[in-house]
Amino acid sequence: MRILALYSALFSYPLYLCAQQPAPLGVVKGILLERDSGVAAGELSIRVSVSNQVYRFYFDQKTYAEKARQQIAISALHQGDAVEIVSDKGATPLVRYARIVHVLEESRPARPPGARGLYRLPRSPVDNLAPRGDITFSGIVARLSEERLVLRTRLDGEKIIVRRPDTRYLEGGAQVEAINLKTNTRVFVRAGKNLDDEIEAYQVIWGEILEPHRLQ
Repeated sequence: MRILALYSALFSYPLYLCAQQPAPLGVVKGILLERDSGVAAGELSIRVSVSNQVYRFYFDQKTYAEKARQQIAISALHQGDAVEIVSDKGATPLVRYARIVHVLEESRPARPPGARGLYRLPRSPVDNLAPRGDITFSGIVARLSEERLVLRTRLDGEKIIVRRPDTRYLEGGAQVEAINLKTNTRVFVRAGKNLDDEIEAYQVIWGEILEPHRLQ
């Protein structure tokens, strides 16, 4: 019995270490394993399918959750959901703060040949080459134009970011028009690169959502 118990402990120890690694900062995709329920602030965990890694995140009232481009409550997240989390530093080294939780839509079945060209939505060519929004920035809006914004970051200096026609703007968790964005505003930008190697914004977020409780 002792040998069996020792073998079981040795086998599970690497899995325990695997679960204790902190999630990378930025965008992380995985399957929701569990979530604290009945609380305004708590923890959730996801498993990344590629590496089988388990990551833990802390959420609170300012965590923004969405599904099908609509804001939802954290309580609407269910075990087994495919999610994409924009993470930031948390109160402890091992638990990241979930700034945004996006429930990924199920991939649509291929259209029959006769339906090709129908109901086609405009897409950027870069969407076929790389995941959307795999770069994140935070900083102060230094300059604005209709086509671009210049973001002054603390570590990387100024970043020129292209504003797309479908860029989404969120103020305090609510979607607003592009005109609501002003200079000297502290923002969080979810972005990616286009075919011209320019950084373009998919989401620009500001307001109370950027001030999570006990965020380091």
